[in-house]
Amino acid sequence: MTADLPGTLEADPLHRLGFLLAQHGAIAHARMEHAFRLCGLTPRQGATLILLGESGHMSQKGVAEALEVDPSILCGILNDLEATRFIERRRDPADRRRHIVALTEEGNRVLTEAREAITAVEKELFADFTPEELSTLRELLIRVRTSKSDAVCT
Repeated sequence: MTADLPGTLEADPLHRLGFLLAQHGAIAHARMEHAFRLCGLTPRQGATLILLGESGHMSQKGVAEALEVDPSILCGILNDLEATRFIERRRDPADRRRHIVALTEEGNRVLTEAREAITAVEKELFADFTPEELSTLRELLIRVRTSKSDAVCT
């Protein structure tokens, strides 16, 4: 097996897959965070706007489940987005106990900026990849066994 042979990329400790993922992940995260910050958003706020941009509107509980965040954390994210008038919350007319979260016109404007900023970051990060390679990379990363409920993430 070539992975065990001295001199191969796999034998170099700095080319171990976990290390490479961590290194590139940290850089990608920093660039994405910077892109969101230029739009006046945190990454969680940006993810929330992107989710709402895809769905139109959702229940507050649905947003928490889709983003896999605790409802108490989501409440803070939504409070900040509501304070900037990027979203609005209203009671569901069919069930007054539920809140519906929707983008505002200003939220749509910022979402457009954020999408453009994220696209620019991705184009830079993956400039050397073919569309087929990007598709393969996406499929492989989806299969990496991680979970937000991992002990190190909670």
